[in-house]
Amino acid sequence: MTTEKVDVLVIGAGPSGTVAASIIHQAGYSVKIVEKLKFPRFVIGESLLPRSMEALEEAGFIDAIKAKGFQEKYGAKFVKGNSVCDFTFKEQHTPGWNWTWQVTRADFDKTLADTVESMGVPVCYETTVTAIRFNGSDSVTTVEDIHGNKSEIAARFIVDGSGYGRVIPRLFNLEKSSNLQPRKALFAHTVDVRRSMADEPNRITAVVHKPGTWIWIIPFSTGVTSLGFVGDPSFFAAYPGTPEQQYRALLEAEPYTRERFRDVELVFEPRILESWSATTDKFYGEGFVLTGNVTEFLDPIFSSGVTLACVSAQTAAKLVIRKLKGEAVDWDKEYMAPTMQGVNTFRSYVMAWYEGTLDKIFFSEEQRPEVKNQICSVLAGYVWDMSNPFVQHHDTALKRLARTIELTEIIKQDQ
Repeated sequence: MTTEKVDVLVIGAGPSGTVAASIIHQAGYSVKIVEKLKFPRFVIGESLLPRSMEALEEAGFIDAIKAKGFQEKYGAKFVKGNSVCDFTFKEQHTPGWNWTWQVTRADFDKTLADTVESMGVPVCYETTVTAIRFNGSDSVTTVEDIHGNKSEIAARFIVDGSGYGRVIPRLFNLEKSSNLQPRKALFAHTVDVRRSMADEPNRITAVVHKPGTWIWIIPFSTGVTSLGFVGDPSFFAAYPGTPEQQYRALLEAEPYTRERFRDVELVFEPRILESWSATTDKFYGEGFVLTGNVTEFLDPIFSSGVTLACVSAQTAAKLVIRKLKGEAVDWDKEYMAPTMQGVNTFRSYVMAWYEGTLDKIFFSEEQRPEVKNQICSVLAGYVWDMSNPFVQHHDTALKRLARTIELTEIIKQDQ
């Protein structure tokens, strides 16, 4: 069995793996990426957030992404019946990028992987990690290609950006359940010939269908729109039939989608994704660090997946470089804490969305611009800005605001 030596082995060629690989490679270290699947491959997480642009820029990917002509995204719109709450990233509280893209992930991820490969980082597709042996921070990883050929990769450090594959957590029994309720998504890509709304396609739209059930609408520059229903698995039981029959019945049942998507042509048969939330006890160990969805995937509602993937990879890559230089790294303080800060902030907003707290805030009659701009920063992915009270006190600020709105409405009714 052949053994190849590199400084860093990266598992996974998605946004997390490629961002980490690029930054480490730019620092002068040898890096190799192994990816289980063949690219391009389908994956959801199609609406990016402005904060991810900082990581993509540092990785040297911006120009290559621009060249693809993806749909530019300038905000997020929330709809409930006749009520609309529209956020524009230019009005966010936090300085930084105020736009991003809506992307077909097959093309987006392939663009990142091709770009990092053009920089000199080899990417081995259809290659599965079957075992890892650690000797301190050094490791030997056994991989197997699609033809069954096995080889070994000796590395000084491993970055696991394997996403849903969760390679190291599964090999070393590090997985644990998330505290989020299991949910299900039924989704497809549609040929959106009736797209005509004035504020589209430059934003994502989230429609409240019923309490706890919502719809994502993500227009792409190609005229195709990604549309999915998300809710408790029991909700979908009321719609019998094939996935396509369920999907079309749901489109008909929602006034916001009924006319625009009636008899719409589907790019592929509706697909199902469910029970996606999972996490691990620790996001690092001697000789490895976990990045992206392999740490924890929350929920699609606030498009947090790619942002957490890119930012965690950006942070981890810089720490790996320091580690390789022989510097001391406090992984708890410098990686685990900031990563959990981002995850927990998004988690608070996910829970507030499904509990109805954000309904009261988003669709209240009176909107305070300063507060809306602070919440907009979270929706733009700036969940590490501690000057923002809706980040610093993410677990309580939304509930306090919703309660204030309720009391104000009660007082108005009594007058």
